[in-house]
Amino acid sequence: MRKKINYWTQLSIDYAGQRSYLDDLFKVYPTIPEGIRDIDSILWKNIEKAFELRENVALLESILRLDLFPIKDSYVAYLKRDKEALKRNPATVDRLCGRLYEMGLDEIFSRSSEPKETNRQIGPLFKRWLNKKSLGVDML
Repeated sequence: MRKKINYWTQLSIDYAGQRSYLDDLFKVYPTIPEGIRDIDSILWKNIEKAFELRENVALLESILRLDLFPIKDSYVAYLKRDKEALKRNPATVDRLCGRLYEMGLDEIFSRSSEPKETNRQIGPLFKRWLNKKSLGVDML
């Protein structure tokens, strides 16, 4: 037995299949890739120095100051909030730095300067679209 689809869900499915769905969706969510992130030149020099001298804590302290950490790792958010955690967790520091040394400075720079992902930009876009009164009425 087939379940009945919610009325609004069915309308959305029909709309997506028959109309200029992506063009219309872009009016609400105009996700345009941003340019690369700027990296402060003084901060980058500190990263290079710590990297060359293999000063793990100093390297992570500097890299954690970047907008984007070059490695996806669950512990990075914690380390950004608690700077003292670097001193209390030497195995984590060594593990992260090992990955950074394998990457090399060019790859660290490249990954740390990547533009913000478009899926991270859409949060405020729907409300902004409503505020433009795109539906012909004041929704908020």
